[in-house]
Amino acid sequence: MTIPGPAESVEPVVRTSSGAVRGRTEDGLTVFRGIPFAQPPVGDARFAAPRRPRPWDGIRDAYAFGPPPPQDLGAAGTAGSPDVPGGEDWLTVNGWTPAPDPAAHRPVMVWIHGGAYKMGHSGNPAYDARRIAADGDLVVVTLNYRLGMEGFAHIEGAPANRGLLDQVAALVWVQENIAAFGGDPDQVTIFGESAGAGSVAALLAMPRAAGLFRRAVAQSVPGTFFSTALAADIGTALAAELGLRPTVEDLADLTPDQLVKAGQALAPKMPGRVARWGQAAPTITPYAPVVDGEFLPVTPWRALASGAARDVELIAGHNRDENRLFTLMAGKLGEIGEDRASTALRLYAPGGEAAYRAAFPDASANDLYEHVQTDWLFAMPSLHLAEAHLAGGGRAHVYELTWPAPAFGGDLGACHALDIPLLFGTFKADLALLQFGDAEPSEEALALSSGFRAAWTAFARTGDPGWPAYDTRQRLVRVFDTESTVAPYPEEISRRLWEGYEFAPLPLVGPEA
Repeated sequence: MTIPGPAESVEPVVRTSSGAVRGRTEDGLTVFRGIPFAQPPVGDARFAAPRRPRPWDGIRDAYAFGPPPPQDLGAAGTAGSPDVPGGEDWLTVNGWTPAPDPAAHRPVMVWIHGGAYKMGHSGNPAYDARRIAADGDLVVVTLNYRLGMEGFAHIEGAPANRGLLDQVAALVWVQENIAAFGGDPDQVTIFGESAGAGSVAALLAMPRAAGLFRRAVAQSVPGTFFSTALAADIGTALAAELGLRPTVEDLADLTPDQLVKAGQALAPKMPGRVARWGQAAPTITPYAPVVDGEFLPVTPWRALASGAARDVELIAGHNRDENRLFTLMAGKLGEIGEDRASTALRLYAPGGEAAYRAAFPDASANDLYEHVQTDWLFAMPSLHLAEAHLAGGGRAHVYELTWPAPAFGGDLGACHALDIPLLFGTFKADLALLQFGDAEPSEEALALSSGFRAAWTAFARTGDPGWPAYDTRQRLVRVFDTESTVAPYPEEISRRLWEGYEFAPLPLVGPEA
């Protein structure tokens, strides 16, 4: 319920299941920040499944974002806004609503941020959801979840996938409380990008998440899910960086910063462990959801193909040139030679290196490298997620972003994470500063941005984003570009190369070479 106050009040108060919170009116919306959805995972709650938040008396000011979970801040943009506080209350949600009216029953969109399962937080200015909430006349929720070793490392005595369990807890909070903020708990859409899209895919497959949302949007789904054997071996290596065993007993008394440093120390060593960790090694990301057989019984692709989420409507898609962002960050954009291309093709290409070279006979070594990296990590996992959903009796819509980022003379192409500023309209935050540069966004960019929001919010409201559902006959998808169109899936060559490929849990390959 909304607690009544004077008509001129700009600080509405809403009562949640844990206590009352006071928000602020900003740009015609009511905004609440930093509301706990679980207890701080510290002390005896360290490495445990999330626990319900402790109730409070009085009215809690919900003016500021909660503190970011402990994380690797080595990449640009992960530190976020300077006014984000410190502290241990990491597990919080934020909400933007046209009005906290319990009678409104507006659709709800819940954003799950990316960041390689080791960085990012909901207070990042890139995820300012005011435009989505205003344009779509709906409620938007963003959330934090545990990252890195705290949330995803294999630790003996601790449940697997703690970061995913945090997301489930946040969705339970939405179910219990969102009506008071003007939202409809029966009209919840989850959406996320990169590791956030991997989380969306995992939630589709998790029995604990069943019934907590009606629709899902997965933007650039990574195909990296770990087997228990691989997760355990990487967990052992992470703890070894600290001279310890990967157990709750050994790790519980360490500071979060010490665990972050273990991940930072291991990451640059990972490319040298291909003989043991296979395809996971060059990603330099020692964290991913684990197919543990309990919380995540099977991979999302297998779960969806079996009909596990057939009643959930889905959008899945990717950007055409995903990997170029990472080659730019490595200082190698456009400079990949034959040796690195061959190494990548041998490691990732289904059918081997020769199949890719035959399929793209005119491609340079650099282009082959970009193709196979993009296909393996994001494009084909995203497409296969939609096809698995279709096979399991569900309905899916597919898209591809082909519009190139304007910075670097367009050489970045439609790179990874370009869809974030386009969707949120946040062109001056985080990676958008790299993708768009200092110039104001063009009318073309603003129009494309508006088109993204219109499609996503229409889907959240009706299940129809404005283009046909995907099928295996015509394979029609939305192509987002200067002039967005509906066309057969543009990456047909790659689709055929990966046809029949299974995105299985990444295995522990063998002993050290």
